[in-house]
Amino acid sequence: MALAFPAADAWWLGWVGLVPLVLLLGRAGSYGEAAWRSSLAAVGFFLVALQWLLPNIGMLALVVGVVVAALWVPFGLATYGLLREPSGARVALAVVVLPSVWVSVEALRSWEGLGGAWGLVGLTQWQVRPVLAVASLGGVWLLSFVLVAVNVGLAAVFLPGAGRAARLLGGGLAVVLAALAIGYGLLRPEPVVTGSVRVVGVQPGVVYGGDERLAAHLDLTHRAAGLGQDMVVWGQSSVPFDPARRPDVLGRLRQASAIAGSDVLVNVDARAADGRIRKTTQQYGPGGLVGTYEKRRLVPFGEYVPMRQLLGKVLQGTAIAEEDRAPGREPVVLRVGGTRVGPLISYESIFPDLRRELVRLHADVTVVQGSLTSFHGTWVQPQQASAEAVRAVESGRSAVLVELNGTSAAFDARGRQLAWMPPDERGIFVVDVPLYEEITPYVRWGDWVPRTAGAITVIGIALLVARWASSRATGRHGRPSSTGQGR
Repeated sequence: MALAFPAADAWWLGWVGLVPLVLLLGRAGSYGEAAWRSSLAAVGFFLVALQWLLPNIGMLALVVGVVVAALWVPFGLATYGLLREPSGARVALAVVVLPSVWVSVEALRSWEGLGGAWGLVGLTQWQVRPVLAVASLGGVWLLSFVLVAVNVGLAAVFLPGAGRAARLLGGGLAVVLAALAIGYGLLRPEPVVTGSVRVVGVQPGVVYGGDERLAAHLDLTHRAAGLGQDMVVWGQSSVPFDPARRPDVLGRLRQASAIAGSDVLVNVDARAADGRIRKTTQQYGPGGLVGTYEKRRLVPFGEYVPMRQLLGKVLQGTAIAEEDRAPGREPVVLRVGGTRVGPLISYESIFPDLRRELVRLHADVTVVQGSLTSFHGTWVQPQQASAEAVRAVESGRSAVLVELNGTSAAFDARGRQLAWMPPDERGIFVVDVPLYEEITPYVRWGDWVPRTAGAITVIGIALLVARWASSRATGRHGRPSSTGQGR
């Protein structure tokens, strides 16, 4: 399954990659063995899919491994409980319950304090447009649900001990679910395009030294003169000074806007007047500062350290933040000409709820300023860029990602690729981004899939526990196992 993500990009493994695991769990010798198999599989998945993270977290990798292993125990228990004796009814139940458990765990581990929504199975389908359309109904969560359900149905076909009815039912459900997902995407009407906005993205690559980095961005921005763009966008941490405290920098930004003939969205990573370091999107025109947005969701350990007094000492010598950044408090919609722009900063791009929030605030397009300098050449760069396709379909708004150093990309509201600039390319890219007013069901209904999956998971686990307790009480032959009148 890990190979279904970029850069390996074997997206078709999303449909079959879990079949071996489901078979192993269903044929485990006990609940305990199923729990261990599920935990070890989860750790292996993350070691491959998120291997880019390991060199930067040091000893924290052990803690992450323990958390991952513990989170996936319920999937192993539920799979063994439902498929160790695979009847038709049990297979039908498994096709509903097991994807629910999977999505519940994905939603839980996507909490910002646990590192965010990386490695969600639904993200593997970012290039498969008919299937990707499902995200407009229930977000990436519904994509994950469908993929896991198909895997479970296919696994039932090969389960030892399964009867003909169970095999046919499992295979049939897998085919029907896949057909429904593809059919919805093919039959979904195109949204009405209400306009467009021309964006110039600036990607200078790794530039060491604050003054040198600023100069590189300014030089590339000057090249945008005469291109007819509505805005120029720089990546995260492109300005390592507070322009409010550096009149020379403020003057150069105003001049850059005047030369380019459009507003410029820069990203300031600097100590503000209150003494705290903040990451801020700042919009500049020829007259100066027009609007700002402060990053609200910070990278755990990368931009702040939870329980710093304890963990800061334990993790000395790793790439943890030396000083906590200050988080912003509220979303902002910036006005660029007649276009309402919803800004996000790097790590925030992987959270679906932030896009829904911006659409509800009437954003016409979302723009992410990113930087993955610490992970140059790793899988995370195309992973973050490809996730923008899913975010665009979820929100019904075109999405633009501009990296300081990474993979910059842009997608329309149907997930069609408008721009793609790999991390080794340097310079600017120009993209005409279509605008829409469509409100997707996912924006309207929110996270109904993980909430429903959570309810099914709780009920399913409760029933399994009750059944296990009942079997313990009655013994193997249905007789009371306690002393007294039983035997």
